[in-house]
Amino acid sequence: MNELHIKLQNYSSTYPEEIVTKTKMLEFLNEYANPFSCDLQIGHFTASAFLLNNDKTKFLLMHHKKLDKWLQPGGHCDGDSNILNVAVKEAIEESGINEIKTINKEIFDIDIHYIPRTHKEPAHYHYDVRFLLKTVNNDNFIKNNESNELKWFNFSDDSKLDIELERSVTRMIEKFMTINHPAC
Repeated sequence: MNELHIKLQNYSSTYPEEIVTKTKMLEFLNEYANPFSCDLQIGHFTASAFLLNNDKTKFLLMHHKKLDKWLQPGGHCDGDSNILNVAVKEAIEESGINEIKTINKEIFDIDIHYIPRTHKEPAHYHYDVRFLLKTVNNDNFIKNNESNELKWFNFSDDSKLDIELERSVTRMIEKFMTINHPAC
């Protein structure tokens, strides 16, 4: 049993879609020899970061070029089963921020999403595992070639965002707001 298997088994969520996702992820993890490799063309595990600024008042999203959507930084595991390390590495690569700290080593969110066919690869699924990370001293990002734009969004403005977000992104916002501002 690898580390991700243990983390997934220990993961609990109040969101019905994540309960189904957890079951599917565990089945996928058990079914394939290397579910972390892009060579597995039906799908593979990916790692993402819900990246906060140092004082935890903002979250970073990138407007993904290929998918034309605002998403959290993340990417392929490329065979690496240490999914937390992959999330940190991808956050650094996609934001250009070198000092990033893990807030919690446990899974923050999970999602399975469809990736359409391109001229380079067939349609497939990403089994995405997300972790809660934050910057240490520097919130100045550097856009890379995978994004059209990067932007810090204020949690206080989340109901007034002028962009459309994927449900899995709004779920992460809701989760963080609940953690930081629990109902009285």
